[in-house]
Amino acid sequence: MMEPLMDRPLLAAGSARDRIVACCSYGALKAWLPILSWLPRYRLTWLKMDLIAGVTVGLTVVPQALAYAEVAGLPVQYGLYSAFVGGFVYCVFGTSKDVTLGPTAIMSLLCSYYVDRDPVFAVLLTFLCGVIQTSMAILRLGFLLDFISYPVIKGFTSAAAITIGFGQLKNLLGLQNISQQFFLQVYDTFLQHKGPAVLRVPDVTLGLLCLATLVALTFMKSSLGPGSDDLPVHVRGARGLVWSFSTVRNALVVICATCLSYSFEVYGHHLFTITGQTSAGLPPFQAPPFSETTPNGTVISFNEIVLDLGGGLVVIPIMGLLESIAIAKSPPPRSWTVSARTAGLTNIMGSFVSAYPVTGSFGRTAVNSQTGVCTPAGGVVTSVIVLLSLAFLMPVFYYIPKASLAAVIICAVTPMFDYRVIAKLWRVKKPDLLPFLATFLLSFWQVQYGIVAGVVVSLGMLLYDVARPQLKVRDHGVLVVELDSGLRFPAMQYLSQMLFSKALTASSHRSVVLDCCHVSGVDYTVVDELRDLLRQFQQRGEVLIFTGLSNSVLEVLLEAELPGLKHVESVEAALQAVSGTPSYN
Repeated sequence: MMEPLMDRPLLAAGSARDRIVACCSYGALKAWLPILSWLPRYRLTWLKMDLIAGVTVGLTVVPQALAYAEVAGLPVQYGLYSAFVGGFVYCVFGTSKDVTLGPTAIMSLLCSYYVDRDPVFAVLLTFLCGVIQTSMAILRLGFLLDFISYPVIKGFTSAAAITIGFGQLKNLLGLQNISQQFFLQVYDTFLQHKGPAVLRVPDVTLGLLCLATLVALTFMKSSLGPGSDDLPVHVRGARGLVWSFSTVRNALVVICATCLSYSFEVYGHHLFTITGQTSAGLPPFQAPPFSETTPNGTVISFNEIVLDLGGGLVVIPIMGLLESIAIAKSPPPRSWTVSARTAGLTNIMGSFVSAYPVTGSFGRTAVNSQTGVCTPAGGVVTSVIVLLSLAFLMPVFYYIPKASLAAVIICAVTPMFDYRVIAKLWRVKKPDLLPFLATFLLSFWQVQYGIVAGVVVSLGMLLYDVARPQLKVRDHGVLVVELDSGLRFPAMQYLSQMLFSKALTASSHRSVVLDCCHVSGVDYTVVDELRDLLRQFQQRGEVLIFTGLSNSVLEVLLEAELPGLKHVESVEAALQAVSGTPSYN
């Protein structure tokens, strides 16, 4: 007897030692640092494709980052600060060659709600967002995102597209003193500013021209045919040229508009509303600020900033992860994945270079894939393009017309509004329109209210289905009741009432066969209610027979010693048992 007792600690120690060795193995290291899986076998032919893709995405992200900073209510350089960290981090920790991390329209819109044009608040929000996302990855809390349904996501993104697009009308039309809140924006745009006198004609003309150019280039790309999305940028000929110009259309429009603006500014004609003064050079690498001193000397503490950020500390990390999930689920099925750990590390590192919260960008990821990127090293090339822009081009960005950036934003967010989703939800399941509409409508008031309302409605519908399972009732002289789903405690009261009303009324008593082939588990409340039901049937001289119980559920019921418990394998056997053929317990 002593030998096994002596062996057990040795076996435990050996298994623990094996686990430690496994955690320190090269395979485990590659799981934590995916760069080790592709860097040792990197080929020179891949470098060409990574350079082409990196430069192409760089020409896309620079104008978008400048424009998204405007959406976030921050100086334009903060868009570029947020655009280069993701390339370096994802190169080391990313698992997909295509994904790019950086500022997006939705994250910029959410930031504008919570940071109130204060860069200090934005940078601290980035750090806290990264900490929350990393903590979710460590604690494996990603399952919480599964409770945010597709209608809620679609309702939010559609409302965000309208809010962002409408918010850029002030720059497109040259309007001044427009409020940030959506309904006040509508009032200021259409009611407060009446008549053409308040419009800046040069801004309107340039904005509409940029918008028309972007739309035309977009249609030119789509006219290349169904395979145009996979057309490499280096393809020769007219198709390749059209594809190249349409892919970098944002950069072309902004460059042409800036040259036009600069030409007028040189001669003293201030026709356009321009971006204005920007901070030149690279951002300093420093810890994110945990307090702020206002110009009048008032110190805003860390606790006060956190209280001011409020719901943003929940909404922004979750929406950042949801955007990444949406990228991974985009049709056709792709390997575009952004883990919570990678997103969190990107935001933590970004806070040290004055970035605001970022996530995976669907549009730029698609461009990266279409240009034939071979490894995540393409993201490093993109980041270098952004850094070069910060180092040398910031004085040029002074002359960028805001109308051109507004056109870029409007074209970027238009595909986010999916008007066809309403018809899809109506065809598949009409009640799904409720969370969609709740999220869509309330998001115009406050985005967090819209998301919370949509989630609450979705959970209410989910709980209703659990509490009111579908019951198929057949009458064979004996009542046969089939449960179409599992059996949990919220449904027991409903099931008991139905059985009482159908089989145990004062006027007539009937035996019941309960088909439980879909029941995979039971809880204490279910067992307790079943005990009461079995007593009621016994008192009236009837039987309640269970069929199709799994071994695990049957074992639980037997251990509970339910009175008069009867179980047979099939409904036919149960009907024979009720008619007089012997059955077993």
